[in-house]
Amino acid sequence: MLQGEEVTGCPEVSRPAPPSHLTSGQTQPESDAIHAVAPASKLRWRTQLAVPIAALLALGVHLLFSKRVPPVETHSYTLLFWEILGVSIVLAIAQPFWTSLRRWMRHMCPIFTAAILLLGVWDVITLGFQLLPLPYFPGPAAVLRSLINDRALLLDSTWHSLVLLLSGYTLGVIAGLISGICIGWSTPVRYWGMPVLKVVGPIPATAWIPLAMVVSPSAIVSAAGLIALAVWFPVTMLTASGISNTRASYLDVARTLGAGRGYLIFRVAIPAAIPNIFIGLFMGLGASFLTLVVAESIGVKSGLGWYVSWAQGWAEYGKVFAALVIMAAFFSTLMTLLFKVRDRVLVWQKGVIKW
Repeated sequence: MLQGEEVTGCPEVSRPAPPSHLTSGQTQPESDAIHAVAPASKLRWRTQLAVPIAALLALGVHLLFSKRVPPVETHSYTLLFWEILGVSIVLAIAQPFWTSLRRWMRHMCPIFTAAILLLGVWDVITLGFQLLPLPYFPGPAAVLRSLINDRALLLDSTWHSLVLLLSGYTLGVIAGLISGICIGWSTPVRYWGMPVLKVVGPIPATAWIPLAMVVSPSAIVSAAGLIALAVWFPVTMLTASGISNTRASYLDVARTLGAGRGYLIFRVAIPAAIPNIFIGLFMGLGASFLTLVVAESIGVKSGLGWYVSWAQGWAEYGKVFAALVIMAAFFSTLMTLLFKVRDRVLVWQKGVIKW
């Protein structure tokens, strides 16, 4: 094409002008990012008001049917909701100055709102329409009153359950890790150990209660042994699976560099099996909860399982539900702590694991 020659038939392509709200030197993606981040720095008013409104609704529902319950129960229940209102107001005032608090409220407010609304639904079902027969299904106010009246006994029972659970869980984890490593690493041990594991492991630990009560010298020791047995099977299976599935390339490289058997086991195979081991720990913790409650309800003279059996024997179903609330908080706390340990140990897998 000659210089100065006019090009015909090619219409001029014009670029759209940038929006008027953009400042000089600012592109459209940058502006979108700014507008996306700006609302996230503030907590929406709907999120702040969700918990107080839910508390007022649940309290109003309870007061509507409060004539059917003793005044002392209504008084304690009303104080609880006033405390919820006060705490929610204080948190709403403090969240603009506390980033981590604002992030926590944004995540937890929907859960707390749903939990409070469920209390209102519970009141409607039990006290309002009486769809569930009394005294087997008391209202939330009666459960709260049982928690207050028996707080000392519940605290003592929770402490005994914690000691029993941790002792049995620790024994089961130690035994499961040792047997899992031996079965996963050694072929002769796997030959003899896997049949035993497949026969004994699937039997529920609670099925051994009659034998444990005869063999063991005390109920505490038998309960701890049953919990350890319930934990041993999943920890052993998952540990053996993780050890045996260690990548051969890892072991070959370590052997090439002169690593011995001890180094291969403790510095190569076990670190590679840690994700599987934690799955076994979680499964064992769930099994230990079930075994703990059953074992305590049979021979142990203290603990949450014993408390449930004792309250049920006296037809104190408000106390039964109170113990169930303590169990839920107790087991959830232990599970959360194990998740924290998992996140700290497997920090190199952050963003990879989804459980």
